[in-house]
Amino acid sequence: MAEPALWALRLVTAAALAVDAYVHADLAATYDSVTASISQGTLFRIEAAAAALAALLLIVAGRRLLVWAFAFLVALAGIAAVLVYRYVDLGAFGPFPNMYEPIWFTEKTVSAVAEAIAAVTALAGFLMARQLRRARRPAAA
Repeated sequence: MAEPALWALRLVTAAALAVDAYVHADLAATYDSVTASISQGTLFRIEAAAAALAALLLIVAGRRLLVWAFAFLVALAGIAAVLVYRYVDLGAFGPFPNMYEPIWFTEKTVSAVAEAIAAVTALAGFLMARQLRRARRPAAA
C-alpha cells in the first residue's frame, strides 16, 4: 500500500513543481528590469530550473531521500520568497534587488499555491520514503 501512495505523492509533488517552474519561466522576462548585481528575472529563471529539476528527479528517482529533500527545499524556498516579498519590504541587499511587490495576481497566486502543495507533499514523501527504507532494512543480527 505504501508504494502506490509514494507514487501518488511523487506525481502530485512533481506536478506542483512543474506549475511553479512554468510560472517562474513565463514571468522571468517581466522582471528582468528589476536589478542589482542580479536581476529578479534571473532569480525567476533559477527558481524555474530548480523546480523543473526537482520535478524530473522525483519522477526518475523518487525513492531517494535526497531527491525528496531537494524538492522540499525548492518548494519551501519558493513559498517563503513569495510570502516575504509580498508582505515585507526588505529593500535591495547584497546582490539581490528590491523584490517587494505588495499585491497578489493570478500567476503569483497559482505559483504560491503550487509551492505550498509541493512543500507539503514533498515533506510527506520524504517521511514515507524514509519509512519504506527502514522497513526494507534487514534486522540486525
